[in-house]
Amino acid sequence: MGEVSSTNVSFGYLVPTREAVMFDDVAVRPMLERAARAEQLGYESIWVGDSIVARPRHEPFAMLAALAARTTSSMLGTAVLLPVLRDPVVMAHQAATVDQISEGRLVLGVGIANDTPTTHHEFSSVGVPFERRVGRLNAHLEICRRLWAGETVSHQSDFYSLSDVCLQPLPFTTGGPPIWSAGSTTASQRRAGERYDGWMPIGSADQQAAGLPEVRSAAQAAGRDVTNMPVASYVTVALHEDVSIADEEMNDFMAAYYPMPPEVSRAGQANYAGTPEGFVPWLGRFIESGSTHVIFRFAGRHDDHLEQCIDICRSLNI
Repeated sequence: MGEVSSTNVSFGYLVPTREAVMFDDVAVRPMLERAARAEQLGYESIWVGDSIVARPRHEPFAMLAALAARTTSSMLGTAVLLPVLRDPVVMAHQAATVDQISEGRLVLGVGIANDTPTTHHEFSSVGVPFERRVGRLNAHLEICRRLWAGETVSHQSDFYSLSDVCLQPLPFTTGGPPIWSAGSTTASQRRAGERYDGWMPIGSADQQAAGLPEVRSAAQAAGRDVTNMPVASYVTVALHEDVSIADEEMNDFMAAYYPMPPEVSRAGQANYAGTPEGFVPWLGRFIESGSTHVIFRFAGRHDDHLEQCIDICRSLNI
């Protein structure tokens, strides 16, 4: 099928917690079994998304704890968590516990949420102002990191007020789980370079290639070395020998997932609908653009896609 000149690229599977609600099939056991199967097939990371009312799904930390008990080696992560919907002390405790259960396999991919009516409603539903969410996120994660480091934390800001708070148990990972920043805007790229342990672009391979220098430039300006920073590309995939069927599957999936026309949601994020043969060069462009991880979200037919995608990934000889 072809080769891509690259090393140390791993592939991950997004557990369909959102789709379970979309299609009224919310049983957890089949999702856990599929995740365990993904690990057996060679996927090196398992991911869950996050939303409470805008795009409802199973609660991510509970799912990650269950996944930790059903897997042995895979990285377990959020793609993508919205921390500011939660109290920072509670979230620090949840994450520390999951990191202990998984023995250090947790990664937190985090974001700030898109500016849409449904996300405004979600924020108001949990009593969090949508405005100034970047500043709130910065304060939130500062508190988490200090708690994970074992500090007794006092914090006063426009967003939170804490006095002499400490956390037990601490995470399995010294200093807490890595935090990766999701997004493909210039501002999110700069935040990734300045503050975070990894970057999770959601746009095309060309957008990723253009954004990576921005991440590195921001890191350099902040005095940080991100030479080995993970770059985890989030992509949605529908494979079929009949391109029209793959395209229909992708459009149906996007229309059910997002409150907007599928062509709009597809334009804003990386997605491939087509033949397995065409998927090879498409995926290769991400790897050539700096991906160290690729997270697959499948537009249906998960069992078929799990096996088909990992076979294609192996064929790339990376």
